[in-house]
Amino acid sequence: MNVTRVLSQSSKAFRGRVTRPYSTSPLTTLTEDEVLIQQAVQKFSREVIAPKVSEMDKKGIMCPDLIKQCFEQGYMGIEVSDELGGAGLKFMSAIITIEELARIDPSVSVLVDVQNTLVGIPLRKWGNKAQQEKWFPRLCTDTVGSFCLSEWTSGSDAFALKTTAKRDGKNFVLNGSKAWITNSGEAGFFIVFANIDHSLGYKGITAFLVDGSNPGIRVGKREDKLGIRSSSTCEVILDNCVVSEEDVLGEVGKGYKYAIEVLNEGRIGIAAQMLGLAQGALDATMYVISSSFLFLSILFCCFLFCSLF
Repeated sequence: MNVTRVLSQSSKAFRGRVTRPYSTSPLTTLTEDEVLIQQAVQKFSREVIAPKVSEMDKKGIMCPDLIKQCFEQGYMGIEVSDELGGAGLKFMSAIITIEELARIDPSVSVLVDVQNTLVGIPLRKWGNKAQQEKWFPRLCTDTVGSFCLSEWTSGSDAFALKTTAKRDGKNFVLNGSKAWITNSGEAGFFIVFANIDHSLGYKGITAFLVDGSNPGIRVGKREDKLGIRSSSTCEVILDNCVVSEEDVLGEVGKGYKYAIEVLNEGRIGIAAQMLGLAQGALDATMYVISSSFLFLSILFCCFLFCSLF
């Protein structure tokens, strides 16, 4: 069931209208609306995603049809306003969706997680009206986004990044490479962090919105991972990538601030993903145990019966 229509059973308009936007209940208690969302995502995960997981994991490739269905289900723009093509829901709804998807496949979960947190949050918080009107309708319907911060020599110390952004009139020219970038294999939109002046240190870091069709950006080597294999993790290369000053996200030199804030919220999404993965592992384990117990019980009864005669 489409997440943007999950409340239609009770004649409630779902887009942009959460029936209880504020609640005094603890976070461990879901509202009726949130339970409906949870159930809808569970159903989609078991019926649509589960049959594809093994093959996707072996090939290390996300099924394109499944990505399309995630858009159709409304999973890729959960917090985006309905006017811009999203579901108009709250952060909690995104977290529930991420957790339930991870219960079946953490690869699909992280695809949705990055789209809603690392890509959606900064564009919503610091993107201007023109940028939001340009990108959100696409990000909610058919375009995967990617968050490009880490580099080969700046992983944990991300603010030591080497990628440069040199001003050229009303444009910036980006050069450098990004490492371990999630969703980059499918992305058509990139939020790229680069330094306009290394003498300023981290205060020179600026965020840029880059169209995947820009000839100056390309996706490089795909990592062959041990787990979460169908989620793409690739190098992103910037080679004289020209972007307009209109593509600066927020203010010049404030990229480090934006990255910190976004990553703080993004960690909640990753925590939800790991919780869902753990629950899925427990579900599978209990199924095997119960099946084995049943088999051993039958075997024991047969042995007992034979021993009596």
